[in-house]
Amino acid sequence: GGGAALGLLPPGKTQSPESLLDIAARRVAEKWPFQRVEERFERIPEPVQRRIVYWSFPRSEREICMYSSFNTGGGAAGGPGDDSD
Repeated sequence: GGGAALGLLPPGKTQSPESLLDIAARRVAEKWPFQRVEERFERIPEPVQRRIVYWSFPRSEREICMYSSFNTGGGAAGGPGDDSD
């Protein structure tokens, strides 16, 4: 991209824009549990399912630790993206 020519990126480093599939899948994963998506739509193409599942999991070690401690009490606590609107 033009960013490398402007000196914004180190030499030899390029950055590709995020695909529309990844942007959409990430937004879906942030808002709804995958089970709700499966129930809502009759057919979800396999590549779309894979990207939603990928983005459904936390990215950082801190988030993984935080979410893994939610269900230690034995209750039915909601996970990431489990909102009721």
